[in-house]
Amino acid sequence: MSDFSMFFAGQSPAEITEEFVVSIRFKDAEGKPVPWKLRSITEEENQECRRAATRKVKGKNGVYTPEIDPNDYMAKLMVTSVIYPDLKNSELQKSYGVLGAESLLRKMLLPGEFAALGERVQALNGFDRDMNELVDEVKN
Repeated sequence: MSDFSMFFAGQSPAEITEEFVVSIRFKDAEGKPVPWKLRSITEEENQECRRAATRKVKGKNGVYTPEIDPNDYMAKLMVTSVIYPDLKNSELQKSYGVLGAESLLRKMLLPGEFAALGERVQALNGFDRDMNELVDEVKN
């Protein structure tokens, strides 16, 4: 019988956090770029993001099929992963003249910054790993 105790809850970190400078435009009192704090999410949270970004689209013969808006899904994934700054803070949203964390993120960041944050969030949550790469790593 093989040992599988390493798979029990508590044996691996439940959440991975890291800091990432999303933009050099946000600076502290000393003029240094302020890093954002990011966290990994659970598959349960990922499903909620996916569900919230899914709309029913009328297809042939009046049949509705679920369709995920990839841009909306990515924004929800990023908002869920950002710990700092608090994108749900009403004062921060008000300062940019928007309502909602996804709208705030789109208003705060330049397109390249938004894309860089998206890439980092995907990497943090394991979306950057190719299954073939993982198999090769295990073999070596």
